[in-house]
Amino acid sequence: MSDAGIALPGHAYVPGVSPRHDDDAFAALRHTAHSNMSVQELASSEAFRAGLHFFHMGYYWEAHEVLEPVWLATPAASAERHVVQALIQLANARLKVEMGRRRAVIRLCDMVSAHLAEAGRTGRAQIMGVSLVELKRICDDIRFEINVL
Repeated sequence: MSDAGIALPGHAYVPGVSPRHDDDAFAALRHTAHSNMSVQELASSEAFRAGLHFFHMGYYWEAHEVLEPVWLATPAASAERHVVQALIQLANARLKVEMGRRRAVIRLCDMVSAHLAEAGRTGRAQIMGVSLVELKRICDDIRFEINVL
């Protein structure tokens, strides 16, 4: 998926370190995902694409913020819901690394692993265009990083 045209926020919000964004800063992106969309439409939504882009660029709080309506719009207990929840928790884990909250990181990575295991029951390597192996690798990297710190 292309991230062309998705502008990065002016700064990455880290609680206690940088200023919080205005409440409506991501409203336009958030409104591109809604419950009457198919999972294919959600995977192509600007909210989902922006969430992935923000995550990969280090805007973890912002990624969580725009992925939340995608998660809420996915079918309950679906592989897609598990993948979006894993992405949200990975973003939260990366944010907690930056905040020095090791125990929270461990708890979040455990949650990510559980979501990936559920999504993996489908036998699909990718869900919503996202590689389950790649998400597991990111989670493993986070676990390694906090054990080295």
